[in-house]
Amino acid sequence: MTSTSTTEDLRADAGALCRDIGERTLDTGLAAAERWLQRAFEAAGLAVERQEYAAWGAPVANLVVHLGPAGDDPLVIGAHYDTVPGTEGADDNGSSVCVLLALARRLARRPPSIPLRLVAFTLEEEPAFGTANQGSRVFVQRMREAGERPRGAIVLEMVGYTAATQAYPAPLRRAGYPETGDFIGIVANRRSRHLMRDLSRGLRRHPDLPVETLVAPCNGWLLPDVRLSDHSSFWDARWPAVMVTDTAYFRNPNYHRPSDRIETLDFDFMARLVNSLDLAVETLGGRG
Repeated sequence: MTSTSTTEDLRADAGALCRDIGERTLDTGLAAAERWLQRAFEAAGLAVERQEYAAWGAPVANLVVHLGPAGDDPLVIGAHYDTVPGTEGADDNGSSVCVLLALARRLARRPPSIPLRLVAFTLEEEPAFGTANQGSRVFVQRMREAGERPRGAIVLEMVGYTAATQAYPAPLRRAGYPETGDFIGIVANRRSRHLMRDLSRGLRRHPDLPVETLVAPCNGWLLPDVRLSDHSSFWDARWPAVMVTDTAYFRNPNYHRPSDRIETLDFDFMARLVNSLDLAVETLGGRG
């Protein structure tokens, strides 16, 4: 069973981020979303580090929350908060931001036993993707400059849509994956397969959330669809990272369209993911 309060919080956060602020680009809404997210973290009693930089001359920021003990390599859990133009971005990527906030509130009350960084990444979408202006690439570069590296990164990318049917890229159509789009997927490269194994074990402690996994060969280049989020910034740094996803446009027909609205989100599914991630953090910290 899922918590009614978690579902209600997810719905309220999605309304504030996606309906009230709406489009989140450099031209419209991104700064408002950044301010709203910072206030939301702080309202949970969490200090926020603003990782500021300039993108095409405009000030932007990743928002970083440090939890757990100091020292050692941190586990990173993140989600981008920008959208493409012309959409409120409910699934892409408001769903993930709302799940990240819900997880942050839980961990504020019961801090993890391992160093943990929760990150709201700015500017993942085109034209920033794959450039020095992408928020996650700035985050990776700042870690390198500080002489740090993560024990692993968990990137949430579109986690709020379920459907009666599920499509796959051509190489996976006969791989035995489910025909119904009611599961959460974890995508890793070979370097990240142990993180994927441990995360999936933790997520599966919540039996009501089906989990499927994929290890993409050749750093994902043979399946380029699986590289299209912030985890690829960590892959390119040769750091372990996984993408947690509802499979994006292979399930959700509203991808990058004005129809990507909060009415299409499955908030119960998202609440189950919050519960599962909470259990997974315990497992990854050696307490599960």
